[in-house]
Amino acid sequence: MKSAVKPIALYLPQYHEIKENNEWWEKGFTEWTNVKKATSLFKDHYQPHIPIDRNYYNLDNNSVLIEQSNLAKQFGIYGFCFYHYWFNGKLLLEKPIHNLLGSKEPNFPFCLCWANENWTRTWDGQEKDVLMQQDYSLEDDKNHIGYLIPFFKDERYIKIDGKPVFIVYRSELHPDIKEATKLWRDEVQKAGFPDIFLIRVENFERNLDPTKHGFDAGMEFAPDETLRGEKAAKKNMVEYLFKKALHKSAIKKSLVYENGLYAYPNLVKNIVNRPKPDYKYFRCICPSWDNSARRKKNATIYIGTTPQLFGKWAKEMKEYTEKNLPDNEQLLFINAWNEWGEGCHLEPDEKWGTLYLEELKRAIEL
Repeated sequence: MKSAVKPIALYLPQYHEIKENNEWWEKGFTEWTNVKKATSLFKDHYQPHIPIDRNYYNLDNNSVLIEQSNLAKQFGIYGFCFYHYWFNGKLLLEKPIHNLLGSKEPNFPFCLCWANENWTRTWDGQEKDVLMQQDYSLEDDKNHIGYLIPFFKDERYIKIDGKPVFIVYRSELHPDIKEATKLWRDEVQKAGFPDIFLIRVENFERNLDPTKHGFDAGMEFAPDETLRGEKAAKKNMVEYLFKKALHKSAIKKSLVYENGLYAYPNLVKNIVNRPKPDYKYFRCICPSWDNSARRKKNATIYIGTTPQLFGKWAKEMKEYTEKNLPDNEQLLFINAWNEWGEGCHLEPDEKWGTLYLEELKRAIEL
């Protein structure tokens, strides 16, 4: 019997030029700018990540999204979850989803995740050097849901029992989030939906019953830094260097102090063994993680990543999803389709080709 699990890949839209990035970073800046600048920091460090056929695509053109959707569908991915950037009515990186909404193609399910952090130079939503401030008000929440309703009405939009799925990246940042979710529910019901299905991402404030913020479910975010284990080079530097076939001369002395190296197998084991929360909880997997392309210091780099281990993780999370969620709610999230700047992508690259996609398909179809 075919599995009811629906893999949904998170999707970064920062692969087209926008006026703001030209002003903040440099003319022509896209995610590819950092990806191309990445360098290997130590022996066998996989950087830069190079897309297969050196396809540094431009999302100005909807044909790219059509090609990506066809590839994703081929390997069993159910849909994309696009990061969505709304700052009090100001949109950023909206062109791909506007192209999608204005076209019948690709015929591929999608939903939206509001990336509601401040836009900063530090890439982590912290308060330093804010480029675009996120301010909150119920008036803005009403305007926001009004903007979203045409997406919800699209027949391709992912729904659970007729309720459009909407994800908020950091619900804890909104000072009146419970009032906002009530307003959203009221507005979508006025628009003809039975309700909205709200999911809060647990990447910062974890183990919080989502109903306390007015949400229906929580969502794991991989890699979870609380479950990454100790630094791979921290306990015994000599053992690490020689057992992993690295050379002292190949690692810059500062690397251990300025960046964090962690073992992907430990991350997988720890997340698989995470205690089950007592609320509705969607699981998340990631093929790899290395954000040194974005960060020259304080990067997080997971070593020991392989398609086969990712496939085993996918199988474990598929089984969890089947066991703990009803058939109509069996969503499994993947971080990510195309986070190239964080070394976290299912899209084929020159090193692995389609192996990660193949392992995902095998795990879901088992």
